[in-house]
Amino acid sequence: MFAIAVRGLRKIYNGKAAVDGLNLTVPRGSFFGFLGPNGAGKSTTIRMLTGLIPPTSGEIELLGMPLAGNEMAIKQRIGLVPDESLLFDRLSGAEFLEFVGRMYHLSRPMARQRAEELLELFELAHEQRKLIAEYSKGMRKRIAMAASLIHRPELFLMDEPFEGVDAVGARLMKDILQDQVRHGATIFLTSHVLEVVERLCDHAAIIHEGRIVAEGSMADLRAGSESLEDVFVRTVGGREYEKLEWLT
Repeated sequence: MFAIAVRGLRKIYNGKAAVDGLNLTVPRGSFFGFLGPNGAGKSTTIRMLTGLIPPTSGEIELLGMPLAGNEMAIKQRIGLVPDESLLFDRLSGAEFLEFVGRMYHLSRPMARQRAEELLELFELAHEQRKLIAEYSKGMRKRIAMAASLIHRPELFLMDEPFEGVDAVGARLMKDILQDQVRHGATIFLTSHVLEVVERLCDHAAIIHEGRIVAEGSMADLRAGSESLEDVFVRTVGGREYEKLEWLT
């Protein structure tokens, strides 16, 4: 059984396909990188997977269930770290995590206990009374990831989870995610930092102009001596550097 199975997925905006007939499977227990240039359809795909926007056509299955008609049951089993942090700025970090825990039907004492433990884990305990509105971008990413963990989901959908996070925070977040995969969870993430994907992920797909142009295990994608960056640039048709005379 796949953690994610997508067939013929399309999303049309103003007559243009942002996602155009996407077919994709993500094995359970994998660390899956979803790559593509700006505007390729990565964020649109994640928004459809989470039910934030409806597809124009196509089918989505998450954790063996069709998304259509099972939205609430599926959302109880997934964790989301969105590109633009959908956080409540007027809550403190502790209040926000406890609120999220209650939304996932944790008892109040359990939600409070897990919130405290997650704040400590993400090195935010000393800032737990600070309003999220006062958080830096990196802190917002940390609290968003903490919130995605509080109900112990089976599947994580993450859009640029390391963007704006310093090296220490990013290392901590990577270690936590790798530990989740070791315990059977599935991670599906987008990232523009190919070195991160190459180091973390065991499977990847590259989307370009709304379509999958390469997919497979990391070993298969990097067949030969190519790096993931080499594969990416070759696949999406990156231009060679044209020197400017006045810069030489």
